[in-house]
Amino acid sequence: MTRGILPLLALVALIAALPLVTASNTAINFVVFVLIIALGAQGWNVLGGVGGQFSFGHAAFFGTGAYVSAVLQARFGVNAWLAFAAGVAMGALVGWVIGFLSFRAGLRGSYFALVTLAFAEVLRILANALPITGGGAGLLLKLDLGLGNFQFSSRAVFLWIALALVAAGLLLCRWIADSRFGAQLVAVRENEDAARALGVDVLKVKLKAITLSGALTAAAGAFYLQYFLYLDANIAYGVWISVEVLLAAMVGGRGTVLGPLVGAFALHGLGDVTKQYAGGIPGIDLAVYGAVLIFVVAFAPSGLIGLVQRLFARHSTAAQGGA
Repeated sequence: MTRGILPLLALVALIAALPLVTASNTAINFVVFVLIIALGAQGWNVLGGVGGQFSFGHAAFFGTGAYVSAVLQARFGVNAWLAFAAGVAMGALVGWVIGFLSFRAGLRGSYFALVTLAFAEVLRILANALPITGGGAGLLLKLDLGLGNFQFSSRAVFLWIALALVAAGLLLCRWIADSRFGAQLVAVRENEDAARALGVDVLKVKLKAITLSGALTAAAGAFYLQYFLYLDANIAYGVWISVEVLLAAMVGGRGTVLGPLVGAFALHGLGDVTKQYAGGIPGIDLAVYGAVLIFVVAFAPSGLIGLVQRLFARHSTAAQGGA
């Protein structure tokens, strides 16, 4: 367990040192946004990677976390930190409700994926129409710098808070990988009927997974709100976030602890480089994302983490053979 945690802590420390090396807001903004996507991808990975329950609608959790926090602050004057916690809790509750309705009905595979997409779209339409959410105009939080308002003049502070959330997600995923719950989740992913025959409460295990998944992704949404201070229905519940978190987990290595973080950095790093050198072509970054996904599915189904592990294993085998 300790050996598994040490590499995670080393990676977190490396990222945390970035503001000490550069004062570039561009670099810090890039890392903060990547960490937001990585946090959401960790949520997707718990459900879709470890549990095998693919979701196309994680925007439902991201948007719920963001909107609950925004409404509580803008409409009711609730403290930003309490609003953030409420957003995470509501994301977990929405996850449980979607899971209960879907899994009790026996939905799995593409049926479950489409249901999650439908829930996200319904929430987007509601957020776009209800006065309390600002309708189509969205919600804008008042700029009021201060620790109590979860607003900081230094982007570095946001980076460290986002990194702390991602680190908590990494530790949670590491715990799941080594826990009885994680073993049950993998058993459900591989064969639900066999897991049930072995005494696993399949419904309970899947509900735990989607509840944790909803909480992590809602935390990403609530943090996004605090960072950008603006929200509308297309940002909060847009298809873009469902695609981003799914791609990050798939490209990095679904079901692995570091996969979502590695995938988020790889995708957005490649996307930014592409836009820098071919920014005149509309949607070129999306085309690159699609090409990367095709490559991963065709040649590295276990993602970049799995690809590196295979190459390292081959190198070790060749070195031993040469010896």
